[in-house]
Amino acid sequence: FIKIGQSLSIRTDLLRPAYVRGLQSLQDQVPPFDTEYAKEILKKELKVSDLDKVFSYISEEPVAAASLGQVYKAVLKESGKTVAIKVQRPNIMNLIALDMYLIKEAAYFIKRINRELNSDLPGTVDAWGIGFVDELNYVDEALNAEQFTESIQTTPLRNVVFAPPVIQEYSTDKVLVTEWVEGERLDRSSQSDVTTLCSIAMNTYLTMMLETGVLHCDPHPGNLLRTPDGKLCVLDWGMVTRLDSSLQVTLVEHMAHLTSADYEEIPRDLLLLGFIPESKADLIEDSGVVEVLADIYSAWTRGGGAASVNVNQVIAQLQDLTAQKGNLFQIPPYFAYIAKSFSVLEGIGLMNSPSYSIINECLPYVSKRLLTDPTDKSSGALSTFIFGPNKYDENRFVDYDRVEQLVTGFSDYTTSTKAGGDAMLLAEQGVSRTKLLEDAADQILDILIVEEETPLQSIVLEQLAKIVAATTRSAFEDVRKRTGILDSGRTFLGSLLDPLGFFRTSPIVQKSKADEGTLETTRKLIELFQSQIIAEGNEDLNLSTLSNAELGELASVLVNNLWARRVALYNTNSRFLSKLLQITANRLEKGEREGTPQYGSAPLGSEEGEQQQATSSSSLESSRSSARVLRAKSLLAEIEKDDQTSKSSTQQEVPQPVKY
Repeated sequence: FIKIGQSLSIRTDLLRPAYVRGLQSLQDQVPPFDTEYAKEILKKELKVSDLDKVFSYISEEPVAAASLGQVYKAVLKESGKTVAIKVQRPNIMNLIALDMYLIKEAAYFIKRINRELNSDLPGTVDAWGIGFVDELNYVDEALNAEQFTESIQTTPLRNVVFAPPVIQEYSTDKVLVTEWVEGERLDRSSQSDVTTLCSIAMNTYLTMMLETGVLHCDPHPGNLLRTPDGKLCVLDWGMVTRLDSSLQVTLVEHMAHLTSADYEEIPRDLLLLGFIPESKADLIEDSGVVEVLADIYSAWTRGGGAASVNVNQVIAQLQDLTAQKGNLFQIPPYFAYIAKSFSVLEGIGLMNSPSYSIINECLPYVSKRLLTDPTDKSSGALSTFIFGPNKYDENRFVDYDRVEQLVTGFSDYTTSTKAGGDAMLLAEQGVSRTKLLEDAADQILDILIVEEETPLQSIVLEQLAKIVAATTRSAFEDVRKRTGILDSGRTFLGSLLDPLGFFRTSPIVQKSKADEGTLETTRKLIELFQSQIIAEGNEDLNLSTLSNAELGELASVLVNNLWARRVALYNTNSRFLSKLLQITANRLEKGEREGTPQYGSAPLGSEEGEQQQATSSSSLESSRSSARVLRAKSLLAEIEKDDQTSKSSTQQEVPQPVKY
């Protein structure tokens, strides 16, 4: 029951201030048990008759007391290191068993009086009970903390978040000794970086849930500290839950749909995640379901927590939906601890800012995950985020607003995880601007030039091929017009290159409305990336301010980096050419299916005049178009067939590149 109180103690959007103040004492000021009894437990667990043999100092009273144990500050006699000693409460297993029995009886009672309830409430209680029992084994808690420390080192969060290092030789299943960490509770800190640390906390928990697969499930404010150097320390690793990879992938897709407001996809997500029973699968496409969920999620996205949601309206909508479709939703047991963790994080965010939106706070991590995941696990979510409902359209082009959201989210993630910015830190250490630019270039090359195709590279190359094709057609049209219009209505260059007019109506050379949209979106994307560079505010990364010597040094470094990636560069180039050919073949085939356009009379010199006489050669053009389609497809198949052979040839030694 104390755990439930701890979770509610942070929800200022759900409870009145008086109740919140009363429950906050449960975070780290639960009535302690006698210190003498704690010392007897210590002697027994450490197998010593006198604690002075191990510790030169132990605090007279616990510095914190929680539901399952209490903590003392001490100094190790041998090393002089200051440590925290957590001692488990005596007979705590019996208390947990009683609490869980009462809660489970209540769950059965609720199920009996509401037989239409889909949720497995007793199963959810069992999931909680397993977590509480596991939390009593401090050896496992130590392993959980060490596993987190090890796994977080592979992420950009490695320099901004940590767990207290465990002193293994003095830890048992009832005593846990860790290094002492100086810090203040995150919710009580008045430092200016608290908002950033709240973002770091959210990114850390999303990383645990969606990458490492081991989620810390007890993030109440007493367990989240701000250290004097501005880092986040996560305490108390006894309660964790583990998520399998398939669930992680579905959760990533669900969060991508939430942050990009693709509410039409939400019902299918909820079915896959177990929130909608399989027996109700045929109802997930119902417009009424989508509308209700869209209203709830959009209100939640605006921020303010539960206080911003019109509860009466939501209840009325759900009641109407239940009357029409039956009881549609359920709570899967695995979700109990996930809900607990993120509910507490949202509560901390709301205490820092009343307009805090947990969905919007998920965007930075989701953006980072979609843009950097080299596997196919996130490919579906990435396509949905970038293209929206048109992701299966062969003529798809990136949605500018969605890309802007993705880029902004990634920038926010990078900013929040760098603790002041790596570039600034390196500059303070006297690192050259060339080195900073080299590091930035390496990050881009690591994403875009890879030996094995990634979901992001596939999309980038596809869109780049479309940009090249559209730009070429637009440029060719401009050049033709500049050469002048003949009396026949054709341009001079067009008549010179194609005297018989076979290619006048070919989709290869004719600019379409889709091309115009592609070019306009490309222009806006260039402006977006330029504005992001300016927003970063780091003059050291401004290429225009480099001297000739710095430019030469940077060019030499880039050449060597590209040389080191020569196999990946070759493979990337082959993929780009393949996509360009595929787009060309599709365009020819599409133009052939639609038939050669018929044009009426048009005044000479007009835009339509270039195509005035197309009708007379339509059948011949159609046959030639068929041949071009076949040749394009044949060439594409040949490139794909020889790709593996060509790759191996790039492994052979060739002369080193010349350094500038």
